Amino acid sequence: MIPQHCLRLFRQTAFLQRTSRSFSSPSDTIRTQYSNVDQREVENLSKQSTEWWDPNGPIRGLHAMNALRVPLIRDGLIATGVVERDRIQKPDVLRNVNILEVGCGGGILTEVLARLQANVVGIDPSEKLIGVAKDHAKENRSLKQDLIQYHVETIEQHAVKNSERYDAVVSSEVLEHVNDKVAFIEQCLSTLKPGGSFFITTINKTTPSWLGAIVAAEQIFKLVPEGTHDWDKFISPLDLQRILSSYNCNTILVHGMFYQFWSNQWCWTKNTDINYAIQAVKMKEA
Repeated sequence: MIPQHCLRLFRQTAFLQRTSRSFSSPSDTIRTQYSNVDQREVENLSKQSTEWWDPNGPIRGLHAMNALRVPLIRDGLIATGVVERDRIQKPDVLRNVNILEVGCGGGILTEVLARLQANVVGIDPSEKLIGVAKDHAKENRSLKQDLIQYHVETIEQHAVKNSERYDAVVSSEVLEHVNDKVAFIEQCLSTLKPGGSFFITTINKTTPSWLGAIVAAEQIFKLVPEGTHDWDKFISPLDLQRILSSYNCNTILVHGMFYQFWSNQWCWTKNTDINYAIQAVKMKEA
């Protein structure tokens, strides 16, 4: 289902309304210790590791999504006062902001945030994808290596030693692969400072999302490998907001996203039937 119109400019009013680089060793217990990691999902995504950084390859949609994801995070942190508004046009707009990306894969979004001078930690249970992310970061001479860290970890492992450490936590195109969403969100939020923002992009659980994300994207147009998505794991914005609210988070943005696959471009839309983004702020204790 194609929305009637796409919003190409991200408006601030929409928000108001609605560390040396370290290399961790992979854990041998990731597969068995945490039931929330679906090994089939990890293996399926790991198969695409050799093509992860090909902007015209099977992950091209994720590369293109940065056009929305980066302004989403930047503008969201400005709207909540974490970043000063007069820094918006500066190349180091995210300087001194601590960000955790959960399920970072090969680092497509992680690197861009680090280029904006954020201190970014990317975690993923896939050893192959973290290897790809580390190698690509090493090759990028314009990237300050001390601004980016990668770890083969689950959020459960990372949360143990990183309570309320981050100004922002990002989980982009991850939640639709997670079994226990409540437990996952709880662990993500435990690493977030009060007043910090949780940014999520995921897929709604609707008939249009089944037709668009599975039938069209996987079976007809082969935009992503077949079996990438499981409709039963999708979640509606309302259900996601309810979970966030139960953990003392205030959702300040819900925005639809639409993928124009014929031109490999994403745009904002009012329609949340398929893809959508959420920004929720962890409330400070009274």
